[in-house]
Amino acid sequence: MRKTILASTIPLLFVGVVAGGELVPSDRPCIALGRASMQIATAPWQNPLHVAFTDDPETATVRVQIVDDAGLADFAVIDDKRTSDAGESCSVNRDTSFVSISDQASGRDPVIFLTREGGADYRIFVHSRTFSVRDAAALVVAAGRGMRLADRAI
Repeated sequence: MRKTILASTIPLLFVGVVAGGELVPSDRPCIALGRASMQIATAPWQNPLHVAFTDDPETATVRVQIVDDAGLADFAVIDDKRTSDAGESCSVNRDTSFVSISDQASGRDPVIFLTREGGADYRIFVHSRTFSVRDAAALVVAAGRGMRLADRAI
């Protein structure tokens, strides 16, 4: 009887890991876009959009400015307090998109240059335990797909 129960739970556990990308759910960088969400990919089979980062502004296709005031940002992440709907708005569903930060960019992947100087495509403010500046920039660039967030109807 115990072997039967164990044999029937292992496939269910495997399906859960494959579908969600990890065995134990955790807080991961995510932004809600209406009913959909965009998350940092945790598994290669999640078919993510790839972005890369560069230290050379000449090779970048997207510039993201890091600002010190949330009021100046196109996108701000402040997670000192966890809200009750935070987990629900970023749950994985069929409309979820995933973003992967690649070590090297391919010809069509956005290449992000982080700066504190003006004249950037996006401005972000990050004060978070969950999001790094790179995570926030990757999600914003992927969500914008060549369009400023201020101009996008979400």
